[in-house]
Amino acid sequence: MNLPQISVAGDSYEIGVGLGRQPGRGLGELLELVPRFRTLRAWIGSDRLAGLEAAGRAVFPKYIQTIEGIAEGASMPFEDVFLWNCRGGLPVAETGAGTEGCTTISVPGSAGQPAVIAHNEDGEREFDGHCFLATIAPSDGAKFTSFCYPGLLPGHAFAVNEHGLVQTINHIRSHEMKVGIPPHLITRAVMDRHSLDDALAVLSRDDRASAFHHNLMQAGDDRLLSVEAPAGGCDVKRVNQPHAHANHLLRFPGHDQTVSPSSEDRQRRADALLSEQRPREPLGILGDQEPDAWPICRKSKRGPDTGYTLATGVFEAEDGRIAWRVHPSPEAPALNDGIVVSHRTAA
Repeated sequence: MNLPQISVAGDSYEIGVGLGRQPGRGLGELLELVPRFRTLRAWIGSDRLAGLEAAGRAVFPKYIQTIEGIAEGASMPFEDVFLWNCRGGLPVAETGAGTEGCTTISVPGSAGQPAVIAHNEDGEREFDGHCFLATIAPSDGAKFTSFCYPGLLPGHAFAVNEHGLVQTINHIRSHEMKVGIPPHLITRAVMDRHSLDDALAVLSRDDRASAFHHNLMQAGDDRLLSVEAPAGGCDVKRVNQPHAHANHLLRFPGHDQTVSPSSEDRQRRADALLSEQRPREPLGILGDQEPDAWPICRKSKRGPDTGYTLATGVFEAEDGRIAWRVHPSPEAPALNDGIVVSHRTAA
């Protein structure tokens, strides 16, 4: 697997320019291969898209500046790149199976064992070989490292900042959407926060456009959190037992959402593996390929599943620090190791 590792520093716009130059092939050419982007293009020029931009500029203007920089670096129209950063925040035709993905396993710490968040990042196969790991050093915010998709703001997928704050994301196919702050701006805003409580203040805003599920933890804080955050609510659960989350809301009964066959089977399978008398380690669960049609690890090209496991991130919190690594797949050796010491603990 090719996962370039880059560093970008500067103001919000300069960081965007650096990110926009990264895909290896032209961003516009790459996005035209992605069915979801082609479907989203129906919203170009719409009042709905203009409303999302206005909401984002009003609250988080510097992240809009980053998107402007990405467009400049990629030689693309701003509206196209902004549209891509509104995926999950605009209604599109349902495709049934869907490529939306990501499975997360959260395990609280115990005597002699670290707390763990382990995350499969699943997406379109077209992005295999084009994603990258970026260390972002803003002149006016927290330094952080993030798995990045071409054209998207960093902080989505999985990331950790200099304050030891970890976030991983599960896409939710909610039908409850409104004109508000696009979800990718919300995930980026979390990475500028100093603490879990600061992050929760962002996730509980009532002007969010649509839904994500956020897995959170921080060095020096013993809380492990599962945050389901649709546009109309926010449920914060402290994880006290091993916990799995796929791509549908679990704690909002009757919520209007699409539960794809993949998400349903991955959730059921992960829950079953966690309930075994001697459950597997998180990486073992994330590497599971049963059942054939809709497995947790989506590396196989057999069956109807069109999603693909692009990478796996593992974060361990212990002794006031975060140790993290990225694997090309759950069963493969790590591509890197990193240690982040919490500012709170270091002080």
